[in-house]
Amino acid sequence: MSTQVPESVEEESATETASAGKQKRDAKKRERAERVQEQREAEAAEKARSADDTYHLKVFRYDPEVPEKQEPRFDDFHVPYKQGMTILDALIWARDHYDSSLTFRHSCRQAICGSDALFVNGSQRLGCKTQLSDLSEPVRVEPLPHADVVKDLVVDMEHFYDQMEAVEPYFQTNSLPDGELDEQRQTRENREKVKMSTRCIWCSACMSSCNIAAGDNEYLGPAAINKAYRFAMDEREGEDMKQRRLEILEQEHGVWRCQTQFSCTEVCPKDIPLTEHIQELKREAIKNNLKFW
Repeated sequence: MSTQVPESVEEESATETASAGKQKRDAKKRERAERVQEQREAEAAEKARSADDTYHLKVFRYDPEVPEKQEPRFDDFHVPYKQGMTILDALIWARDHYDSSLTFRHSCRQAICGSDALFVNGSQRLGCKTQLSDLSEPVRVEPLPHADVVKDLVVDMEHFYDQMEAVEPYFQTNSLPDGELDEQRQTRENREKVKMSTRCIWCSACMSSCNIAAGDNEYLGPAAINKAYRFAMDEREGEDMKQRRLEILEQEHGVWRCQTQFSCTEVCPKDIPLTEHIQELKREAIKNNLKFW
């Protein structure tokens, strides 16, 4: 026996559904309007700042070749702010308008060359990628820690490059394709596996942030280990070559020195999961029955 629902009840239910739908639509409209308003206010504040304000920079200075500058110090620069200004922009302005002897490295200005890695407000950052508007004043700009300072914000990168070279950072294989023009093919899955590791720009931000590298000058460091990961996990590299890489990495000052602090991952400007790569290489070393320390 079926029970017939009164038309009035059906109409009331339909009305409630329509009302609920309208309320959701109205709520979404309000949210969108609020976001637009917040964005407009932020843009207005940014324009007001760019028109009137300056940013206070405290920049590390040191020059071993000039007697009166051999004692490290900080110089103050007040740089006129422009919308979208980066740390590198501010340093270039300070150099061009205040002190032409201010020394720092830079090249591409697109977060690709890795030459302008600095220690800004207590963290390793790329000068060309770091917005002034994201920082609190005074903006403290220093050379990368745990490296010898050559002059001002320039550090000696020779040790870092030596560690990178120690893992043989180039592709090696046992066999080449038969045809002269044939490619060494790689599966999509394997490409995805090593993709992030290929983004390293050799800036040394990770090495500078690593407490282990600070206390162990022989430790390969996260950048070098990541570079070894890029080739060791490439399916096109020969098995004996992969074994050789793992033997380099399993040494006393290799992957086993990492204490999984994630400091390297946190400061990497290219968002490479460095700590994860190091842990995976540890597992590979165990699977290959390599000695671990």
